[in-house]
Amino acid sequence: MHFKLIVAMVDEDKTNAVLDASRAAGATGATVLNQARGEGLKPPTTFFGLSLEMRRDVLLLLVEEHLSRRILEAVARAGEFDDTPGTGIAFQVDVEDAIGVSHQIPTLTKLVEDEL
Repeated sequence: MHFKLIVAMVDEDKTNAVLDASRAAGATGATVLNQARGEGLKPPTTFFGLSLEMRRDVLLLLVEEHLSRRILEAVARAGEFDDTPGTGIAFQVDVEDAIGVSHQIPTLTKLVEDEL
């Protein structure tokens, strides 16, 4: 079985919606890193030197490669990444090897068979 890692930087108020959407699309879990900070095309707004930007969460989803595009699109919709600039980004990268997911193989096999 081959995997991809989906990395999503999400406004913290949308984290739960993105996690729910990813699970509904076939993700079997996620790791959430809280309180990340990012910058886009425009520098962050400040008020007397204090940052006014919203904190982001970084979501790491190790997903089966046949399900990855569907999950990535679900993440983008739930996070509203294409609707409003600055709401977040997501991308996927190939994973050469993964350990600790053997207990998920039966569930993933059924999902992939249903998909294909």
